[in-house]
Amino acid sequence: MGGILTLALGGYLGSASRQLNTLLIDLQTWVSTRFLGFQDFVTAPRDIASLRQRNVELEAQVSQLQAQLIDVQQRASETEILAALVDFSRSNPQSAYKAAAVIGRDPSPFLHYIIINRGSNDDIRRGMPVVTNQGLVGRIDAVIADAARVQLITDPASAINVYLQNAETSAMVFGSVTGDISLDMISQNAVVEPGDLILTSGLGGGFPSDLIIGQVVTVRTLEFALFQQATIQPAVDFSRLEIVLVITNFRPVDISPLVPPASP
Repeated sequence: MGGILTLALGGYLGSASRQLNTLLIDLQTWVSTRFLGFQDFVTAPRDIASLRQRNVELEAQVSQLQAQLIDVQQRASETEILAALVDFSRSNPQSAYKAAAVIGRDPSPFLHYIIINRGSNDDIRRGMPVVTNQGLVGRIDAVIADAARVQLITDPASAINVYLQNAETSAMVFGSVTGDISLDMISQNAVVEPGDLILTSGLGGGFPSDLIIGQVVTVRTLEFALFQQATIQPAVDFSRLEIVLVITNFRPVDISPLVPPASP
């Protein structure tokens, strides 16, 4: 004991003490690191489970917010459509209108009819014209109590008497299998140009007059043909119909019994 004390007082144990301290520090660091690693290993499953649960909660919140955003956008779109339809009805007070939502469409690639949520319980009758603020959509083709089918002007069976506002001449608009509409029976003497506005003429008793159909896109004239023909850009976007107006104070007139039979 005395010898160790003498060595210590003489400074001979200083380096050994420092080495021992360094060793102890290194040992303590190693133990601490391993303990923290073991602690992380033990608590990690709980942390991962907590993070997963939090992630699920956040995803649910994001989905809910996205649904709310879509709902707000849809409501805003519907409000804009209704406002436009109200403006249209006010600017055309000669007709009585009833708004209807589109609840069904032709499942084929070519949209020839839509289903609306108004029927005979709402005094909807076959033959009533259907419009939007953009123009003519079609007419009521079949009715049940709470719904009705609308034949679009793009339907192959659709034929409408029209007039060209700029050319001041009458013609016929026909639907097609492809869903396009075309202008036919145009007098060869009429000067028809792209951009000319096409409106219903009221002839034939099927539609009221002055409903917008669309505009002329191209004109085709054959030298020996009796009539000119033209392609049309419809005023209505039939792929985006959501709300329409039914003109309820118009009653179509079937004039076919008054038309003389064709000569044999």
